[in-house]
Amino acid sequence: MKKLTIALALLFSIVGFAQAQKLVFKIKGSDTCLPLSQKEVEEYMKKNPNASITVTGGGSGVGLSALISGTTDIAQSSRKMKMDEKLKMQEAGKSAFKEVIIAYDALSVIVNPANKVSKLTREQLEGIFTGKIKNWKEVGGDDLNIVVYSRESSSGTYDFFKEHVLNNKNYAKTALMMPATGAIVQSVSQTKGAIGYVGIAYMENTVKAIEVSYDKGKTFVKPNIDNAKNKTYPIVRPLYYYYLNSAETKVKPFVDFILSTEGQKIVLKEGYVPIK
Repeated sequence: MKKLTIALALLFSIVGFAQAQKLVFKIKGSDTCLPLSQKEVEEYMKKNPNASITVTGGGSGVGLSALISGTTDIAQSSRKMKMDEKLKMQEAGKSAFKEVIIAYDALSVIVNPANKVSKLTREQLEGIFTGKIKNWKEVGGDDLNIVVYSRESSSGTYDFFKEHVLNNKNYAKTALMMPATGAIVQSVSQTKGAIGYVGIAYMENTVKAIEVSYDKGKTFVKPNIDNAKNKTYPIVRPLYYYYLNSAETKVKPFVDFILSTEGQKIVLKEGYVPIK
């Protein structure tokens, strides 16, 4: 009986140790990063059954706010952390954090497949998304009102597009702000006069990608992986993970997996641009 008691005690201690060793953490933020993080987590947990990682979207701003409030371990973001967010991190006593680029993304401007316009300059895009250009006939299309779809302001993609395509000018007041990237794809696919922007991993055959010129119409480039890698496509951005130094022991094995050769193969397979 004594031997049985000792054996049971040993068993419970082993089980307890295994539970204590279980790797549990959360990733939250950018919708652009969401499909990639989900796939990377899926593959990582196959190799590491002791890991339990949850991934949710909501936008880059949502993820960074969650990091500040302590409700996520990793914030995924399609833009750099803003100065006011860094100040909030300091105020929360969390000034020691890591910023890691996990992949790159080509931002695609999309229209309805029925739209005969297939090429636009940066200046034309600025005019369309700020509301100065209101009809497709102004850019060589049909006599059809333009319906602008954008991500909402909590999105890193919203910020990046505003900064790098609109030259920091405000979006049109008539722009329809969507809570998720998938909603933009769906809306553009169903609306003949629509235009929007999405990460290249979200591209579907229900919408058409626009060739973009950043040299006032001399050269137009398609948004695809090859053009993003060779840097001929002009709207490419890094995708980030942010985490506290104090969480490094917990999250770094997973981050290292994404940065590994195997992890970067998943980046490419899922429609993103590898870091090398």
